[in-house]
Amino acid sequence: MQKLEPKFAGRHLITLEDFTKEEIDYILKVSHDMKDAFYANEETQWLVGKTGFLMFFEQSTRTRNSFESGMAQLGGHATFLDTSMMQIAHGESAKDTAVILSSFGHMIACRYCNWGLGNKYIREMAKWSTVPIINLQCDLYHPMQALADLMTIEDEFGKTKNLKVSVIWAMATTHKKPISVPVSQVLLFPRYGIDVTLAYPEGYDLPDWVIEKARKNAAENGGSLTITHDMDAAYKDADVVFPKNWGSWVTNQSTTVVDDALLALKAWKCTPEKMALAKPTCRYMHALPADRVNEVVDEVIDGPQSVVYQEAENRIHTAKAVMALFVHDKLPSDRR
Repeated sequence: MQKLEPKFAGRHLITLEDFTKEEIDYILKVSHDMKDAFYANEETQWLVGKTGFLMFFEQSTRTRNSFESGMAQLGGHATFLDTSMMQIAHGESAKDTAVILSSFGHMIACRYCNWGLGNKYIREMAKWSTVPIINLQCDLYHPMQALADLMTIEDEFGKTKNLKVSVIWAMATTHKKPISVPVSQVLLFPRYGIDVTLAYPEGYDLPDWVIEKARKNAAENGGSLTITHDMDAAYKDADVVFPKNWGSWVTNQSTTVVDDALLALKAWKCTPEKMALAKPTCRYMHALPADRVNEVVDEVIDGPQSVVYQEAENRIHTAKAVMALFVHDKLPSDRR
């Protein structure tokens, strides 16, 4: 791999909205380079001697392991931190945590999805940290998932412009999930000339400011955003579908997971009949874990149109790209 551009060094990654399209293009280019190097068994030792901290307020499979393994493959070391075992559990402030951890290493990455708290906490850490803060998912954004999603679309189609990509609410009972995945998708995809359809039942709206910004991104980049409450319209002639659950946080802040209103929406499920409405070349994608009982049937997620495992694998390549770009040129002397 060629020398990495230094313009990302020391910056925080909280939302992709803070980055130009050209900068995101470069992150994706490095992600593809990392993937090529991985398959060629080439070393990518960009972070030798670097350490990072992975703070998790919630459970994780893909995010934790992509960053932990990715840091090792880059020559560095990542420390997993269960926040319930940190002094955060006793009330230590975001400021104190950020100041101390940033004096110990070279990166702090954090997942905190509690509605109304997560993004504020990560931004408070960013205010005080002397090293990059990487958002591993909060209540509003999941930039790492959106990067892997876009990379997968590029892998599958070799382009993004003029594709119909449908972000579709699906019923699930596992937990009241954050809105951060669909928010990040509808903000990012229109910037790549994608025609996004956002489909959901009444009550599962995304914030007004998200829709306003997504429409602005579409207008500036040749994409579009269509909102519908008709599930079939979202599947119709789609190139990619993302049938995934998110909670009704915008309209209902209750933490109740299953109620009568949710159970009445069992028809919002990805089935072969729904996929038949899409193009024959349509790809089924999901951030995982999928609720195989409610969100999707096995015949689809395990079928030939599904690329969920390729999408999940791309999480490590985008994680390595982000860590290499944001951390490798950040020297201790830059801190004070």
